[in-house]
Amino acid sequence: MYSFESRIRYSEVDFHKKLTLAGIANYFQDCSTFQSEDLGLGIEALAELNRAWLLNSWQIVVNRTPFLGEKVTVGTWAYDFKGFYGYRNFIMMDEAGEICAVANSLWVYVDTDTGHPARIPQEAAKPYGCEPRYPMEYADRKVSVPKEPASHPSFCVVSANIDTNNHVNNGQYILMAEEYLPEGFEVRELRVEYRNAARLGDTIYPKVCCEDRLCTVILEDVDGKIYAILAFTGK
Repeated sequence: MYSFESRIRYSEVDFHKKLTLAGIANYFQDCSTFQSEDLGLGIEALAELNRAWLLNSWQIVVNRTPFLGEKVTVGTWAYDFKGFYGYRNFIMMDEAGEICAVANSLWVYVDTDTGHPARIPQEAAKPYGCEPRYPMEYADRKVSVPKEPASHPSFCVVSANIDTNNHVNNGQYILMAEEYLPEGFEVRELRVEYRNAARLGDTIYPKVCCEDRLCTVILEDVDGKIYAILAFTGK
């Protein structure tokens, strides 16, 4: 397992001094980025090959949300590579070794010239190695679209949403979707399926359906093409 230690910062917490859900996702994303950089397989190295790893789906399970000032260890490891897919687990633990959050994720190796998936060569996968996958209940990567979600006012993608891939960052979609959760809704699990990349200046049309402990947020364009669909399961 690759890991790094950190401390929950004021800029990462909400009104209740708890690390946000997007903050957890960002820690996980940072951890895999650090591993790639340390292996010499980071952003610039991939750019020279016209390649990139793009996140296809998340499944994040939250056991406990760390508070401001808590020290945490964030870890990640790959557990499989198939075709153009890479499979990766994440974990966040507190100082006592208790698990705060775990995640499963599916990544696609992409040819940035064509925008199409590319078969993963041995030299791109072997340095990561493979470890046993985390023992959790694995959900399908596809998130179901509710039949009659309610439409909400649209908004534009701004520069603060954009990352080095020149499209909306994975964590930004979570921030956008969290705005539509009912007050006091505590998330036990988040599943995200990323379908199409939103870019600077694009207009996002949100649709929301909340039933019992499940809130689903669809972020799409004016023609109904889905950028991302997020399913929040409450505690």
